[in-house]
Amino acid sequence: MHVLFIGTVWPEPNSSAAGSRTLQLIEFFQSLNWTVSFASSASKSDFSFDLTGLNITEYHIQLNSHSFDTFIGNLQPNIVVFDRFMIEEQYGWRVSEFSPNSLRVLDTIDLHCLRIARQQAHKEKREFNTSDLLEIDISKREIASVFRCDCSLMISKAEMEILRNVFKVDAELLFYLPFLIEELPVNYLTQFSNYEQRMHFVTIGNFLHEPNWNSVLYLKEDIWPIIRQQLKDVELHIYGAYPSAKVMQLHNEKEGFLIKGRAEDVKDVMMKARVCLAPLRFGAGLKGKLLDAMLYGTPSVTTDIGAEGMCDDLNWNGYISNQPNDFAQKAIQLYQNKHEWELAQQQGVQIVNQVFNKKEHTTLWNENINFLLSNIVEHRRRNFIGSMLLHHTISGTKYMSRWIEAKNNKGN
Repeated sequence: MHVLFIGTVWPEPNSSAAGSRTLQLIEFFQSLNWTVSFASSASKSDFSFDLTGLNITEYHIQLNSHSFDTFIGNLQPNIVVFDRFMIEEQYGWRVSEFSPNSLRVLDTIDLHCLRIARQQAHKEKREFNTSDLLEIDISKREIASVFRCDCSLMISKAEMEILRNVFKVDAELLFYLPFLIEELPVNYLTQFSNYEQRMHFVTIGNFLHEPNWNSVLYLKEDIWPIIRQQLKDVELHIYGAYPSAKVMQLHNEKEGFLIKGRAEDVKDVMMKARVCLAPLRFGAGLKGKLLDAMLYGTPSVTTDIGAEGMCDDLNWNGYISNQPNDFAQKAIQLYQNKHEWELAQQQGVQIVNQVFNKKEHTTLWNENINFLLSNIVEHRRRNFIGSMLLHHTISGTKYMSRWIEAKNNKGN
């Protein structure tokens, strides 16, 4: 059996949670002794993961090129995993035409339309409403991609509910698959630094991701001044890949607001900090930084957006607050109260073991894959909306792509 991943970029697990997510999926398929290949039209960076070290064949492909048709036609993988809906838009119809028996799986990573609609509401200084999702064009593109695929992997139950309730997507087109973590043992936390050994606050996130940048600004302008006023010698260490000049300009040693740049080792960074802060005001999906905090024994303070989909009905490993003054006071309280801090640590372990249990989720995912592969004809027959959208996509996108290809060739 053979699975092909088509990536927006080459995975960078040390730069983003999305990169770690992709490697978790790859590891799952390899655990089944499947052959795994990875293709992308993007250029590699200095931080791209070496997939060849995992015996994964890498392919550099081109956008709007018939060369992909020959490539996929020769490869004929059993499953094609599209990394985000934009990749399905580019290559989905080509896979359908030239490798029609391939199971088409969309890994949404997060609902882009949800993140963008929330960002727009924040920009307009109003409350987000799910009806906003019906007003933006990116929703039409993203939900069409969900319908066209045989299965969409959803990392968050909250986003599954939005797809089912707002966009009326049939449940059999969706599969819940969050981050996948091995169950943590009872004595797990004893390997990490204790309360007294830790100092300062930390926040982390790829600066190319707009919610992370906005979160840092929020800390700088509204939250950190309150914390710093009461904890005068405490620092906030801000980590993240790809910091721009405007990010670096926020660095202020006098205020204890320290821009550290890329974290070479997230585990080391988290283990040294006493509390993680993530005041996200918009976004979607699951927050890798908050899962890392739980994994390395670092309690956190975040918002409803930050905690969304991450703890089910369990208590958070710290506090959740949406108002800057209350957020700051909760952070101070967690930082100063050893008993509450240790209790929050334990709650983090409970969340990891109950929400992100790798064995439970991969067992169900394996069963779902086998069912889909065995019943793909009937499954597609029941998904008439997806078949209709795919038909019109092939009729429209196909010829637009051919026109772009011809134009590019003429320019050469």
